[in-house]
Amino acid sequence: MYTENDLVRIAKRENNKKRNYLVVNPLQGKHVPVSPRKALDVFSQLAGLLDVYRGERILIVGFAETATAIGAQAAVSLNADYIQTTREDMGKAACFYFSEEHSHATEQKLVREDIDKIIGSIDRIVFAEDEITTGKTILNIISVIEEYYQRKYGNPWKMKFSVVSILNGMTEELLEAYQRRNIGVHYLVKTQHAKYPQMADSAVNDGVYYDKNISEAEFYACYEIEGAIDSRRVTASADYLSACQKLYDEITKCIPVSEYESILILGTEEFMFPGLYVGKCLEDKGHFVRFHATTRSPIHVSRDETYPLHERYALSSLYDKNRKTFVYDIASYDAVIVMTDAQTVSAEGACSLLNAVRKHNEKVYLVKWQGHCAD
Repeated sequence: MYTENDLVRIAKRENNKKRNYLVVNPLQGKHVPVSPRKALDVFSQLAGLLDVYRGERILIVGFAETATAIGAQAAVSLNADYIQTTREDMGKAACFYFSEEHSHATEQKLVREDIDKIIGSIDRIVFAEDEITTGKTILNIISVIEEYYQRKYGNPWKMKFSVVSILNGMTEELLEAYQRRNIGVHYLVKTQHAKYPQMADSAVNDGVYYDKNISEAEFYACYEIEGAIDSRRVTASADYLSACQKLYDEITKCIPVSEYESILILGTEEFMFPGLYVGKCLEDKGHFVRFHATTRSPIHVSRDETYPLHERYALSSLYDKNRKTFVYDIASYDAVIVMTDAQTVSAEGACSLLNAVRKHNEKVYLVKWQGHCAD
């Protein structure tokens, strides 16, 4: 149904010698504002590729930060258990640690103690990604998991593994290596990455860059809504979906959404699926809605209309004032709803994000989804 032209735009990474390009998917809802319905439709189409595993009990693992919503929707579509990887501090929780070699922020973790509780009753672990190029990251985490459970349960410990991604740029040699290990590979679109480095190098770095502005500013209104489910811990996807529906219901009680024709839902870093879900519910009510999210990824911007990103705003993270984050291409809307699961929002992060959004918008709400703790 989808083609490379639908799902691929090439941007240039800033100061990344391992890989100079970033594949920007205009329908993913990360860097580029998108209709939540269109993004979730892509993720649902992807989940359909996993119908071959109907009858198996599956754990879906979504990769932070860009594939957390992809994994969540896949889990919802299959009524599977779900957990995401994370770069956030997980307190005292015992975790698996692994690396994502080409990423700007390489270190990842996956809460092990939750997987310990269900590992004996699941048949397959499916890793969900936005794109897979070499497959090394997936093999890294599979090796970590296999080594741990082989030590715990003894050889031969067997678990079925699969990967599902919107885009796949693996060579035939790499795909054969996965086949030899009996790791299922599923994707919507096959890509050829050989041309991407040159495309990134040809980008003209003449976009608009806004420095971080942490001068004091206040949101139009702030709301703390209880009932959060932390997808960094294993959760039943039906429970997660129900919690997201309750979140939408509470937001519409707090915020007079009926007064606004156009609404931006802005997620924060790994926190994407609840915002996409709320945005889709608003679309279903007739609103014009767009969703995208802040990110750790520093990407060059350009005035070229064919280039995916044109304005960049530097921020402090809502989760950690010392973490540098970014948001791209903020347009003008009747209202903006910033949605976060940061349990304690840093003042610098809140002000920098609000000052960025206020470049084009007056009414900016903050919704904090509360109710979980990391340990």
